[in-house]
Amino acid sequence: MKFTNSPLLSQLLPAWRARFVAALILLAFGTLAARSAWLQVVRNDFLQQKGESRYSRVIELSATRGRIADRSGDMLAVSTPVKSVWAIPEDARLTPAQARELAGLLELDVRELNRRLASEKDFVFIRRQIPPDAAEKIAALNLPGIHQQREYRRYYPAGDVTAHMLGFTGVEDRGQEGIELAFDAQLAGKPGSRRVIKDRLGRIVEDVESIKPPQDGKDLTLALDAKVQYLAFTHLKQALAEHKAKAGGVVVLDAKTGEVLALANLPAYNPNNRVKLTGAQLRNRALTDVFEPGSTMKPFTVALALEKGRFRFDSQIQTAPGRLTIGNATISDAHPHGLLTVAQVIQKSSNVGAAKIAGAFAPEEMWQMFDALGFGQPMKLGFPGEVGGRLRPFKTWRPIEQATMSYGHGISVTLMQLARAYLAFARDGDVIPLSLTRLESPPLAGKSIFSAPTAREVRAMLEMAVLPGGTAPKAQIAGYRVAGKTGTAHKLEGGQYAERYVAAFVGFAPVSDPRLVVAVMIDEPSAGKYYGGEVAAPVFAQVMAGSLRTLGVAPDAPLKPVQVARDVAAVPESL
Repeated sequence: MKFTNSPLLSQLLPAWRARFVAALILLAFGTLAARSAWLQVVRNDFLQQKGESRYSRVIELSATRGRIADRSGDMLAVSTPVKSVWAIPEDARLTPAQARELAGLLELDVRELNRRLASEKDFVFIRRQIPPDAAEKIAALNLPGIHQQREYRRYYPAGDVTAHMLGFTGVEDRGQEGIELAFDAQLAGKPGSRRVIKDRLGRIVEDVESIKPPQDGKDLTLALDAKVQYLAFTHLKQALAEHKAKAGGVVVLDAKTGEVLALANLPAYNPNNRVKLTGAQLRNRALTDVFEPGSTMKPFTVALALEKGRFRFDSQIQTAPGRLTIGNATISDAHPHGLLTVAQVIQKSSNVGAAKIAGAFAPEEMWQMFDALGFGQPMKLGFPGEVGGRLRPFKTWRPIEQATMSYGHGISVTLMQLARAYLAFARDGDVIPLSLTRLESPPLAGKSIFSAPTAREVRAMLEMAVLPGGTAPKAQIAGYRVAGKTGTAHKLEGGQYAERYVAAFVGFAPVSDPRLVVAVMIDEPSAGKYYGGEVAAPVFAQVMAGSLRTLGVAPDAPLKPVQVARDVAAVPESL
């Protein structure tokens, strides 16, 4: 039977069925039309976002970090453009030969490269801040999914000479140490952004718009003088090598303005190459390491005695037989001196004399003076890791502790604190805030610690200390009158004083009108000499002489041979 004659064809379908199917089809088309209208008219931002995500990108525009210059305008830190290599892992289908060649140019292990390219992320850095020649060779390979972007790398022309003052930045060009960290907000600037269209290989084919222009960082002019800094670093390095010392530091301050002209520490590091950097190299010892200052504290004890009227410049103190017992402890001088004036207590550096002077005060009086000078509290210069030293509450002092503090034991300070405190003698009894940046004008007034007559009398005593018969004739400078004080202190190890020393010298010049304060600290000299007058004073003389001439400070003494004691070893200062 033919298909056309089938009886099934003669049967009529129910009318509702056709209408039902038609209604379903119309409903489906209506739903699609409504959805289309919703997405294209009401919520069109969704489709635009999905579309743009496949070709539109917002890329960051790096801001140039501000430059750092010394007080004369010489550049100490600049940012140079470099390239960083990144990849779209999904597109980076490299052959083994291509992977090996790329790894070689990037100085990466090929297995590490393949591991990074196997990431499921849309974007991965392969190597940041690569040399320009390597970047050019990689670009010439034209590898799929491998791209480059411009960044900035910090460069420090002076290298290790200014390392502890400047610090350094990380791969993101943000400050990590030193000035770079302390002034990061000013130097960093703010990155910008722009919208571009890229093809599937990540290549920019159209620049659409600038969303936000980058704001470059502001330049910074430091108080530091590059020439003075070089002198401090060089002579410190020579001294450490000569005396086989563990570490050391030098600080140079402008006594008129409080500006920090130099800050040098050793061991140091090269901020341009930090591959083998260690913690010991990083430490900014002038601000983070504390030590017992030894006899460099005696002038403050004497100044307090003069200020309170308890003693005069020529008051006599019996220091024989060179020992003083307080309770169960005995204080000793390196050599007995007998009857000394107050001025000679400083000149000869008598521990017994200083302890007897301190005994004339209530503990609170000494504590108030130390506190006013800034000991026991950070100076808040902004440097990371800056410490305040140790100055215990006066209510806990025992008589022997008050006596030892008079000559620098039982109290700890940083080299920067000690240098700032000596401003009281270099000036007319006041101290001023220190500044890491160049000042257009000196501070109007400082904090008065001593009266001007007291400061001048102590200044005269400190000048006696560097003349023959004093503890530091090696601190003299031809053509300039110099004043200063030596310090030699045992180091504390496990709560006990060990046969290891810190040698120090702090002084200023020219005495007639002090311009510079220089503080020197040598940690653990081990070549036989350890007294401050033998180890630290010569460094002071070299740095001070060069700095005064560099700054054009006029001599205030006849140009005659420096008078050094015939037998310096016979006149060491007391511990």
